Amino acid sequence: MIDPLSVTAVTGVLGAVGSAVAGEAGKWAWESVGNLAQRVTGRQVAAPAGAEEREAVARLLVEGARNDPAQARALAAWMSGLAGGAPGPADAVPRLLPASTRYFTDRKGPLAELDKEAGRKADGSPRQVLLHGPDGIGTSAVAIHWGAREAHRFPDGQLYADLRAAGPGGVLDPTTVLRRFLRRLGVPADHLPATVEDRAELFAALLATRRLLVVLDHAHSAAQLRPLLTAAPGVLTLITARRPLAGLDALNVAVGPLADKDARRLLTDLAGKHAVTAAKAALPGVLERCAGSPFALRAAAPVLGDLAPRALTDRPGADPLEAATADRYARLAPNAALVYRRCALRPWPAIDARAAAAATGLAEAEAAEALDELAAAALLETALDGRYRYRPAVRRHAEAAAVREDGLAACATAVHRTVAHHLRLAVGADHAALPQRWHLGPLYAEIGPDGYPDEAAALAVLGAELPNLVEAVAAAEEFAAPGTVCQLVEALWALQLKAGRHDELLPALRAGARAALAPGTGARTAARMHVQLSFALAELQEYDEAEQHLLLAADAEQRDGHLRGQATAVETLGLLRLRQWRYADALECFERAVGLLDGIGDADSGQGDLPRARALLGRHRGRALRGLGRFAEAATSIETAVAFFRGTGEAYNLARALTDLVQTLIDQGRGPDALPLLDEAAVLLERGGATFHLVPIGVLRDLCVNRPE
Repeated sequence: MIDPLSVTAVTGVLGAVGSAVAGEAGKWAWESVGNLAQRVTGRQVAAPAGAEEREAVARLLVEGARNDPAQARALAAWMSGLAGGAPGPADAVPRLLPASTRYFTDRKGPLAELDKEAGRKADGSPRQVLLHGPDGIGTSAVAIHWGAREAHRFPDGQLYADLRAAGPGGVLDPTTVLRRFLRRLGVPADHLPATVEDRAELFAALLATRRLLVVLDHAHSAAQLRPLLTAAPGVLTLITARRPLAGLDALNVAVGPLADKDARRLLTDLAGKHAVTAAKAALPGVLERCAGSPFALRAAAPVLGDLAPRALTDRPGADPLEAATADRYARLAPNAALVYRRCALRPWPAIDARAAAAATGLAEAEAAEALDELAAAALLETALDGRYRYRPAVRRHAEAAAVREDGLAACATAVHRTVAHHLRLAVGADHAALPQRWHLGPLYAEIGPDGYPDEAAALAVLGAELPNLVEAVAAAEEFAAPGTVCQLVEALWALQLKAGRHDELLPALRAGARAALAPGTGARTAARMHVQLSFALAELQEYDEAEQHLLLAADAEQRDGHLRGQATAVETLGLLRLRQWRYADALECFERAVGLLDGIGDADSGQGDLPRARALLGRHRGRALRGLGRFAEAATSIETAVAFFRGTGEAYNLARALTDLVQTLIDQGRGPDALPLLDEAAVLLERGGATFHLVPIGVLRDLCVNRPE
């Protein structure tokens, strides 16, 4: 058994905490370990950046504990608390595989290959199969059908991810996929590692002893797949792609077109024997044009009674998927055809009636009816949440049709209208999710909180719309609208602050920083963009780049003479210093920020926000003082913040200040006195939907009760 206060044990805890520092529990634990290092050594200790540095810090902590019984008790208490707050073995059984198609025909060859690979004796080589074939040929259907049929082989569940992901680049980032997989495997959101490397390592560890199926649909490259692959003996990974992928060490299985007899059988299953018989004369031509493509056959089935399916019979040699798509498009009602074209001008991840109405100018009810028609025609796919998206090949057809039939000017207008819809949605939800903060964008005053019942509901809407909002930022940047980019990015702040998801937000935040450099962007707006990006970079442990953007923000605000914004940039730099365990430097930043606030006159911008700004700085100042071991001063500073936020009813910041005060009371040996404050903080966070911040509550409760004397 390892001594819980050995260098090995402490190094292990430091490594676990460091990898999860993007989560609120990880951030809290990291700062707490830094506090311990400061107190045990009596000097500032730099936060470790690698394995060797973590071991060196662990050695300092253990040596200090051996020389001082009080420090030994403190280290033991925090080690116990951190171990208690860390996620246990994640034991959730995910069932993410989509439903298989009702009519699945043939594919005996690929299915036999999958059976063979799944039954292969474990020999240390990974079980990985790549099913490849052209778009619409049915590679996904083969993977999903086999997974459903053979579910008994995988008692620990099935993971599924569609790697196409609409949005910039059309490729889902593996960091985002790992976030979803780890959450489904039972890892709390607050314990997710920050980097793709650490997430991949945790993913591999969780799969090491499981019997589980992983389906990675529509892969783009081996590089995209690499962090998602494992050599675990009980795991089979099925990958689908349009072609073999260079650099991928997997069994390649080609999925080709259906033979005529199987194509005829599928048509019969879909359209019915009577319809196939009635269309006997046209059937050879239909089968020839469909060329064994299941997608084309499914598109032809509903109109089989029409003896002259236009695209299918009039375009010899056409790609079967393209021909089927063109045929279904030609049969659409005018409103559905308009929605089909205008919503395809950007790769929107999720389309609903409000967005379609914005793109087309139709009434929302008309847009909803058009979307239903498009889904019935298989020109849109329906997601689990009831929204819609295109297959990439179908979207390409729709986009080309829009340019050809509507013209570039109308297409640009449709994109602008859709981006404006997403901007208004985001501003309203952001305002409702974090109503007390100061805003720059002009729409905040116009829209207001937009009628959400509470902050949690508004935050949930922002979370659901995040992929669309990231795409809206990309569209605004491509259309050279830096002002719109900045307004969209500002509207992501509540999501950043309360929900994390920094890796998903990063492309939009980087676009915001680029927009900050555009001519005409105001200094205050530019500074806000740099601050938001720096916040995410710090959460993702990119500390050097985060500091660069904070310095750019402070410089922009100083040149503009905007003391309130300059104070925010300096305050955020102080928060970065806390993360780096540079508590004296952090305290200096917070004191400097207070001085900047003191210089704001009655008629200056930001004067109305001064009491709230001072309260926030009081809380952060208390955290720095606590890191320096000045507990009484820390408690006094944080209590001032608690009193302010209790008076204004700002639940989120009151809960955060209460949590900081509880930590300080524990350090003073007053854990039992802190329990009522902790209960109050938990209620406030849960009511506000800020579950991202709830995990440390349980750890602190244990420390309140069980802290050794």
